[in-house]
Order: sequence, then C-alpha cells, then structure tokens
Amino acid sequence: MEEVLQYRFTTGELAGHNLGNLLLAGLNNVSGGFDGAVQALSKVLAIRGQVLPSTLENVVLGAELADNSVTYGECNISSSGCKIKRVFLKPAVCSPMPEALAAIQEADAIILGPGSLYTSVIPNLLVQGVADAIKESSAHKIYICNIMTQPGETRGYSAYNHLMSIFEHVGPVVEHILVNSEPIPGRLLKKYREQGAEPVRILPEEITALGVKIWAKYLVQQTNVVRHQPEKLARASWI
Repeated sequence: MEEVLQYRFTTGELAGHNLGNLLLAGLNNVSGGFDGAVQALSKVLAIRGQVLPSTLENVVLGAELADNSVTYGECNISSSGCKIKRVFLKPAVCSPMPEALAAIQEADAIILGPGSLYTSVIPNLLVQGVADAIKESSAHKIYICNIMTQPGETRGYSAYNHLMSIFEHVGPVVEHILVNSEPIPGRLLKKYREQGAEPVRILPEEITALGVKIWAKYLVQQTNVVRHQPEKLARASWI
C-alpha cells in the first residue's frame, strides 16, 4: 500500500502526479474539505495516531531559482533543473490549523522529515505560526536527514546544507539531526549516480558549529531503492 500511494505517474495527463495526492484530492471533493479527506484516508488505511494538515487554506508553493526565475508547483519546482534559492507560499500569510499548533505545544518530540527538503519539509514550516510554535516548544526537536541527495532539489547537498536551508527559511527550529552512517550497497550507488544522486555527506564540524547535535545510525532498508528502514528509524528517533 505504501508503494501504491507513493507511485508517481510517468506518462499521459497524470505524468508527475503522485497517486496518494490524487486520492486526497478526490476525497477532498467527496468529504467537503481537506481535513475531512485526511481523516477519511486515515480510516481507510487504519492509521494509528492523528494526521493534521498544517493549514486548510488554498495555498500554492513557489520557488525562486538561482537564475532569478520563479516557478510554482511541486512538480515544476523539482523538475526545473536549476538550483533552488528559496521556496515560499502564495499567499504568504495563511492561517495554521489550530489543532496542529496544539499538537506541537503538547508534543514530547517534534520530528521533521525525512522527505523532499524544499517541497515537503520546509513548506509546512512556512505556514504562519508553525515555526514559532516549534521554537517555543520544550519538546526534543529532531531533523531526520535524507539518506540520498535528490536531483532537482538537493544535488550536491550535505547534511549541513539541508540544515542551513531550513534555518535560512524559518530560523533555528532543530536541536538534533539524525543521519545515516550505514554504507550503501554498490549496486544501488551506481543506480543513483546514474540519476544524479549520491549519499548525503555529514560534515559534522559544520553542523556542530550550528549548535545542533548529530546522531549517526544505521538506517538503510536493503531493497532496490535507498530508503529509511521504518523500525530502525523509529528506534533511532527516540534520542
């Protein structure tokens, strides 16, 4: 089911679209709102816990690129082929979901990632009040860094670059960073290098200089792709 929901169409009118996002779009129309769509999908998938959107307002994700051009939409941003300078929401001021802010205030641990840095992690932090709520929280604040760089978003990025991008957008919202130290099988390295991706370098001295504590663990799931192994990640996240 995870693979099905993460499936991204490569041809036809749906090219570039994620099946999970399309399901949410359909449920949004059926249930009368995005929050209802999330709750409905949570029931269908028997999800334990609660899924809360950061905002219910209709916002568009935009990006300013290194060539000073501006593009909008997740697919366009990731496929632009140009280095991303910053991402932003349009409209810039959008109200957070009160339940999401309450969950942040009550949390024992706040975990960001793993996920696409510019099109998944940072956008949620740009919603008005979310980053401030995280800063004010007494919870452990952990960023789970991606294992591999992502073509179109983080080519050549180290773990330090990932952190700096978050800090440049919303300030210091992270106290700990969890990185992978497990070697990547050679067959997968070759496959990813052909796609323009490579393991994320850690650069511990630069990270420590930011006042962030590093936790390096074996986190790789041994399949035909490089992903975090869920059980390893769950255990390692309770630092």
